[in-house]
Amino acid sequence: MSTFWSLWISVIVLATVIGCWWLLWATRKSQPTDKETDRTTGHSFDGIEEYDNPLPKWWFHLFTATCVFSLIYLALYPGLGNFEGLLGWTQEKQWQEEVQQAEARYGELYARYGDVPIPELARNDDARKMGQRLFSNNCAVCHGSAARGAVGFPNLTDDAWIWGGDPDRIVETIHQGRVNQMPAKGLMPNMSNDQVEAVVNYVLSFSGREHDPALAKEGKQVFAQACAGCHGQDAKGNPMVGAPNLTDDDWLYGSTYDWIKETVTYGRQNRMPPQEGRLSDDQIHILAAYVYGLSHRGE
Repeated sequence: MSTFWSLWISVIVLATVIGCWWLLWATRKSQPTDKETDRTTGHSFDGIEEYDNPLPKWWFHLFTATCVFSLIYLALYPGLGNFEGLLGWTQEKQWQEEVQQAEARYGELYARYGDVPIPELARNDDARKMGQRLFSNNCAVCHGSAARGAVGFPNLTDDAWIWGGDPDRIVETIHQGRVNQMPAKGLMPNMSNDQVEAVVNYVLSFSGREHDPALAKEGKQVFAQACAGCHGQDAKGNPMVGAPNLTDDDWLYGSTYDWIKETVTYGRQNRMPPQEGRLSDDQIHILAAYVYGLSHRGE
């Protein structure tokens, strides 16, 4: 924040607090007796008159104490522009302290499972419950509480893995995150509208969806030039580069004609943020076991 805006905010805040205090004192009234009077302010509406009585003393002193408390708070904590407060408190510092306390309290619980192989850990009820809580706090916002995903967010309960579903790949994905980008019109940026129509029909033919056979035949050559470099000549994808399998029924952005045409025409961009630094290695190990178990139930 610039110095100007810092001073601007500080002046407004202090003026507001001091103004409230001044308003209380400037409008206070003393009475020779504590009893209420029949004197009114002269205001009357619908037969209702406003009495001209002062605030009760306890109420007046409570307002005054509130103003004093506000000034003390602003001196100790952030609230006046760039001034950090005499205590040096910040949200980040408090969060870090709470994380350290949680790690000290629960670190041993996570460490118990750090060396257990993921397939074995996925069958452990206690570890699975811990993994579910980690998933709810860190992953469910995108993949859903049931991990079934949504448009643009993969379903983690099936066996269609864009980056590979073996334990090591899952751990790698959680640790490092993933950045996936399909360029518009693949590796053929000068693709014409007719060629887009052809390649879309060719992709539709992989899984037996309704398509135009003549256009699909034309699209085979376009696919080989624009798409096969990532998805492979057989269109079964390549987990090493995050290219999905186009021959099954699992689609990240929809499998209808309109969805596929939009994907080919405009491309897709997707990113999963890395959890390294947010979660410990043991936590990631347990979380990976939970995710692995979602698609290997009964094994």
